[in-house]
Amino acid sequence: MSILLDFLDMREVALEVLLALGPLLVFFAVLQAVFIKLPRELLIRMGLGVLLAGLGLVFFLQGVKKGFLPAGTALGEALGRGNPWALPPIGFLLGFAATFAEPAVRVLSYEVEKASVGAIKQRVTLLVLSFGVAAFVALGMLRIILGIPIHYLIVPGYLLALVLMRFTHPTFLAIAFDAGGVATGPMTVTFVMALAVGVASALEGRDPVLDGLGLISLVALAPILSVMAFGFLHTRSGGNGHSMGDTEHDHEA
Repeated sequence: MSILLDFLDMREVALEVLLALGPLLVFFAVLQAVFIKLPRELLIRMGLGVLLAGLGLVFFLQGVKKGFLPAGTALGEALGRGNPWALPPIGFLLGFAATFAEPAVRVLSYEVEKASVGAIKQRVTLLVLSFGVAAFVALGMLRIILGIPIHYLIVPGYLLALVLMRFTHPTFLAIAFDAGGVATGPMTVTFVMALAVGVASALEGRDPVLDGLGLISLVALAPILSVMAFGFLHTRSGGNGHSMGDTEHDHEA
């Protein structure tokens, strides 16, 4: 019973959410009074949506604080005490699952399909991002095992991204850099980061700060490279980025 009461004590988290949403609501109220002047019915619907979103954030952040982060750290410590070479494949599976469940990634995938009028399917984008992040989480686990400095991976990764920009259609460039932001959402960051810190804490000779942190930078780079690579292959196989825009104009016509 005490554990349940401790979990439901969400006053601190509720205050944080209120401080985050409060300025946005005040800003919107000023715009509504001076410029926008939306009808009352729409305002009521928006208010209910904000209320549900706020409550959802409170419950989600409380779950992260009380359950998700401790579970990820404990899992990482348990894996670190076992066979370290099992970490890359396990990291691959966990990275794929976390990205596949990431709400922001699903929103981006839906918007890509909608904007391209079905030329790029939602599931294709979702799988490309999930496999890309999974591969880089596995690479991050290998980095922790071998003690590779983070800049040895980040610098070549962004240099590769600059090279791929030359051969990737602008349509996929826009998707790629948006994907780099949405992949580092609450699901991926909270679990993967806690996992990496736990692994670095358990492995002998590794530092949780120097070796455990930095994995999220790889996660942010992974979608950029994976979407660019997908765009390059899509263009080489006969796809044309301009056709998506043309299709959308035909659809509107």
